[in-house]
Amino acid sequence: MLEFIDIGITGVVAYRLEGKVSTEEMKSALDKFRAIIDQGEQINIYQEVTSLGGVEFAAMKEKLKFFLELGWSNFGRVAVVAEKKWIPKLVDLEGKLLKRVEMKGFSMEEKDQAIAYLKGAG
Repeated sequence: MLEFIDIGITGVVAYRLEGKVSTEEMKSALDKFRAIIDQGEQINIYQEVTSLGGVEFAAMKEKLKFFLELGWSNFGRVAVVAEKKWIPKLVDLEGKLLKRVEMKGFSMEEKDQAIAYLKGAG
């Protein structure tokens, strides 16, 4: 499930992932991203991962289409907060590989630091 949440920062798409992500949920998130791009703004993301249950294949296809069409240049900062200790480490590695996007992983105990990180975007 992908659920949009409010973290109190304007201009940040914030959502929680729990269990399996459906195609409709993925399309909803990508629509929000497109709307921000259409306004000429950069996308900043807060992603909170409470559990991973996979992603529907069609949802992954939608995400791949989105990135093939628009790339990563429209993204500013991405903060990923997760319960599993390996996820922030993976996000930090991904951030080093994708030089155009500032990505940083945080533990659940570091939520406030993740929000502060995103407040510095722009």
